[in-house]
Amino acid sequence: MNRLKKAVVRNKSLYLMLLPYYLIFFTFTVLPVCLSLLISFTDFNMLEFPQWVGWRNYAQLFVRDDVFLIALKNTLLFAAITGPVSYIACFVLAWIINEFPPKMRAVATLVFYAPALSGNALIVWTLLFAGDSYGYINAFLMKWHLILEPVLWLKDPRYMLTVIIIVQLWLSIGTSFLAFIAGFQGLDRTLFEAGAMDGIRNRWQELWYITLPSMRPMLLFGAVIQITASFAVAEVSTALVGFPSVQYAGHTIVTHLMDYGSIRFEMGYSSAIATVLFAMMLGSNLIVRRLLAKVGD
Repeated sequence: MNRLKKAVVRNKSLYLMLLPYYLIFFTFTVLPVCLSLLISFTDFNMLEFPQWVGWRNYAQLFVRDDVFLIALKNTLLFAAITGPVSYIACFVLAWIINEFPPKMRAVATLVFYAPALSGNALIVWTLLFAGDSYGYINAFLMKWHLILEPVLWLKDPRYMLTVIIIVQLWLSIGTSFLAFIAGFQGLDRTLFEAGAMDGIRNRWQELWYITLPSMRPMLLFGAVIQITASFAVAEVSTALVGFPSVQYAGHTIVTHLMDYGSIRFEMGYSSAIATVLFAMMLGSNLIVRRLLAKVGD
């Protein structure tokens, strides 16, 4: 304890400079999360004082709310596919592009990052998957006699989640991709020379024993970004298949949260949904952190 006090006194100027950030972080991140957790045990409609109901909101979520169970299944399936696939795709693309000459690397980085910058990209996908004969995919399939009539890609529950996954994967090459590019650019080249002297003979050994351990901070950052994006999908779903979607086939936990928080104003129940989502994200991050800690062993 005394050692901690001496360290704080010795570095007080640094802590003072960090104080504004910590105040903002606590006020707008830590405090809202704690209040949401507290409100999740209440019945709160924004007009009356919250009434304590204990675990009733959570019991209703998992026992009585069939729509939430559908959203939970969709979200888990969505995260299990888009999270790992987009994470690996970002890393592999960054690894390949890093080998390009500087000018070609800059152009390729812009090309692959462009989908994340495209605000109106979902309009293009809506045209591609339009449910009439003028939709580009339907028109192509009908032209080659692969189908006899247009497929309702965005209205048929059999296809809706698949379409959302495809579009989300296309949009997912964003911040993590840039973090990996920066990580590759910051690698110490002397480590590869030392590795060659220690017996590393091919690129795969370089990747496992040098590149991945050196990029562990970027890998962890990218994992957090991809996990958050895969669990928090909502905009793509509502833009493509509507809100609510047919038979809730495109419903996710976040759209369920929007329903109760922004439309019905049942803040206690919506806070319970948010708490469950937060717990899922936190658990996934802890698992990924343990897995990344074994990289290079």
